[in-house]
Amino acid sequence: MNPLLPMEPQPEPQALSPQIGWPKAEGVQRAGVFGGAFDPPHQAHVALVEAAIEQLQLDLVHVLPTGQAWHKPRDLTPPVHRLAMTRLAFAHLPRVVVDDREIGRTGPSYTVDTLHELQTQWPRAQLFLLIGDDQRRSLPSWHQIDEIGRIAIICAASRDKAVRAWSEDPQKPAPSTRLFDTLQARILSLDMPLMPHSATAIRVLAATEQTMTGLVSPAVERYINEHHLYRPH
Repeated sequence: MNPLLPMEPQPEPQALSPQIGWPKAEGVQRAGVFGGAFDPPHQAHVALVEAAIEQLQLDLVHVLPTGQAWHKPRDLTPPVHRLAMTRLAFAHLPRVVVDDREIGRTGPSYTVDTLHELQTQWPRAQLFLLIGDDQRRSLPSWHQIDEIGRIAIICAASRDKAVRAWSEDPQKPAPSTRLFDTLQARILSLDMPLMPHSATAIRVLAATEQTMTGLVSPAVERYINEHHLYRPH
């Protein structure tokens, strides 16, 4: 299915089965994939998924807290807390499934492995990889990025029009012709309002016991405060 062509109205998503937790495979034609540390999940994360569901007419979005992130220079908050906060942040969106498969992996967690698994799980679905502007700029360094570009259509949030796409960044080496052709033709932009939310800044607020109102959901803020997350030991 070509995402650039006009899309026919999609039926309402099927309710998740209480036995297996997933809709039937044949009912999923367009599936989003959104991974991240979610340390913590904030309102810009939620807005990106909401924009993707509406603009791409997604049947389902897998939101995946990362396990052992190969690219993170710092230690992440324990997975049990990041998973719980992510479930709270996206609980109001019926088309979202918070997926813990990456947390359960041993060793480094790579997006390409998750996409291969989801390709098997949803054999009839077009996969859409959802990323932020900051992630788009780092795409050339992603593990097996050419394979990622073959499996999924990459959709990047356009929250800040001053941020240039990775392929236009003069500080980045030019990608190979094959990589450029594979990815550039498959990168879509998601229209979003400017939301300069930063998980780093939110952790600083939490560490100093300041309010996070408007940056994270009330449920996530309560969870952070109840569990004393991000505070100095």
